[in-house]
Amino acid sequence: LEELRRNLVNDVAHELRTPLANLQGYLELLRDGLTPPTPEVIAILHDESLLLNRLVADLQELALAEAGELPLSRSPRSLREPVTNAVEAMRPQADPKAITLTESVPESLPEVLVDPERLRQILRNLLRNAIAHTPSGGTIAVSIDPPVDQEIAISVRDSGEGIAPEHLPYLFDRFYRADPSRSRGTGGSGLGLAIVKQLVEAHGGRISVTSEPGEGSRFTFTLPIASLHQT
Repeated sequence: LEELRRNLVNDVAHELRTPLANLQGYLELLRDGLTPPTPEVIAILHDESLLLNRLVADLQELALAEAGELPLSRSPRSLREPVTNAVEAMRPQADPKAITLTESVPESLPEVLVDPERLRQILRNLLRNAIAHTPSGGTIAVSIDPPVDQEIAISVRDSGEGIAPEHLPYLFDRFYRADPSRSRGTGGSGLGLAIVKQLVEAHGGRISVTSEPGEGSRFTFTLPIASLHQT
């Protein structure tokens, strides 16, 4: 546990150091008159501040989830609306890469016991991850399987680069990236999948991933059927 705490502190310090160093460097240049306050410089400073804000917010949300204190407003819900909303919300990110984004929601599914906004958050994070790792012209599909053992499984499958087997056990760890060189290019905090795992488990579900290099990836999570969990 002590080693995990040290690793977490080191990871947080590492993630904060880069945007803080960028902010400090540009502000010193502006202070010393070595660079003019052009719109481009202001945009860089703004982007770095947004990155810091997103990192802090993600860390706070993850800490609440891990402590079992994340507020959830669960009620019986159809999956169709949250799934459709999440897919449509991510379409502007998929379109510039000509990625085909599809959804398949069967008509006769039972309702699930879920916080709809948290469900959309789970799906957006998974879709954002899929878009980042799917090349132009690829495909991403959201699908739902028939109920099994009092729960429903939802999958996000992409035709992207895939993940090597040695990385699979660690994908849901804080700050873990199978390709560290993509950390800044994708704009992520390295916490998206860790938050997804905590949100799924807070609903009483499970999440898993299957993947092969060059064959894409499939993330699957489960949610409990509402009628079987109501008092």
